[in-house]
Amino acid sequence: METAHVDQAIFSCHVLAIPYPGRGHINPLMNLCKLIAPITTPNLLLVSFVVTEEWLSVLKSEPIPAKIQFRTIPNVIPSEKDRSKDLLGFFEALFTKMEAPVESILDGLPKPNVILADSLLPWALRLGERRNIPVASFWTMSATVFSIFYHHQLLLADGHFQANLTEQGKELVNYIPGIKPICVKDLPSAFYSKNREMLPFLLEAVSQLVNKAQYALFTTIGSLESQVIEALEYEFPVPIFKVGPTIPYLDVEFKANSHNQPSPNYLSWLDDQPKDSVLYISQGSFMSVSKEQLDEIIAGVYSSGVRTFWVSRENASLLTDRVGKGNRGIVVPWCNQLRVLCHPSVGGFWSHCGWNSTKEGAFAGVPFLTFPIGADQFTNSKQIVEDWKIGWRVNKEREKLVKRDEIALLLQRFMDLDSYQGRDMRRRAMGIRKSCQEAIEGGAIQGNIDKFIRDISQCTRQ
Repeated sequence: METAHVDQAIFSCHVLAIPYPGRGHINPLMNLCKLIAPITTPNLLLVSFVVTEEWLSVLKSEPIPAKIQFRTIPNVIPSEKDRSKDLLGFFEALFTKMEAPVESILDGLPKPNVILADSLLPWALRLGERRNIPVASFWTMSATVFSIFYHHQLLLADGHFQANLTEQGKELVNYIPGIKPICVKDLPSAFYSKNREMLPFLLEAVSQLVNKAQYALFTTIGSLESQVIEALEYEFPVPIFKVGPTIPYLDVEFKANSHNQPSPNYLSWLDDQPKDSVLYISQGSFMSVSKEQLDEIIAGVYSSGVRTFWVSRENASLLTDRVGKGNRGIVVPWCNQLRVLCHPSVGGFWSHCGWNSTKEGAFAGVPFLTFPIGADQFTNSKQIVEDWKIGWRVNKEREKLVKRDEIALLLQRFMDLDSYQGRDMRRRAMGIRKSCQEAIEGGAIQGNIDKFIRDISQCTRQ
């Protein structure tokens, strides 16, 4: 199945966009394509956006610009939403089963000016090489996390490559160019956890980007990771484009100013709460805490008395019974996260620290309570708490259960708007927000995107 909004005979620049089939990867690439789509130079630009059948059923109801067309391939595994049960198997399928159906799609399309592919699909670089099509590798994690993988040989030389957290967790890594000193326990979990089997896939993705891509696109703002980006630009053999947070900030602006659209019930609830009084809680959609830890979090939130807006797909009824009743709390299975974070009544963000959520919280200017679980989340949490100083860490010891009394006290302190710590943290968070807005409103991000499109438009399609 595919969409067909634009006559392909009249466009002059064609982008083939290939996301990793997961919500945290599809969303940022789609957000970037929405920024690309309005560009009118060259004369007309078309984006062919490749998704698996399962994700098409999710995405086809969402509004997209006419210049973006869906192209569909079979699912790489029977149910991609079950990938957390066998992440290694899912990665192996991504690396071996997606290339052939994508190449079949290429056979039926005019030759693209560029393949814009998620970096975790390194076969796209081989495909571009065979077809003589430039490839732009789209890295959806932070530039900091990329740099850690890129400099893995330094970790190997220093004995931190496959660290034992019990013995080495608090040791400092202070030799990666552009990265402030970081504890071993805050490195991406593929270096030391039970998911170490994922490391070869990640290192291959990074190696292919560096050695075969014609462009590297990072989903960041220069002011958030300026030293890291500068160090990478100094070492990199290919041009780096900082394409911004790739979050739906244009959608938020439109909806905030759309007076004819009815507000969701959860926004009406937020409208009734005092300014900065609500803690927004979301632990993401992929990884989860243990049942024992969840019980402690629920009890701690309840006893804290803090107003909470909680997003949970799996435990909505349990949470509603405990913390989501009356004026002090609400529980929803889904919401427009960025719009909620930008609401005046939201004064904090309890987050798992996925990179998309991290960028949305930074854009909204809210302080964080970080509760990382795995993957790149520990590194993102470290940036939030230690580098940007706009949050506190909840689970300071990775394997240790955080008890309800500790959680309740932490929440009360965190949401105390009159404390010096609270005021100072919120001031810094608003400073981060200002940096994001200046990059967006000042045109730096769109300028980078425009430059990228001008560059690829010079590639003649045969």
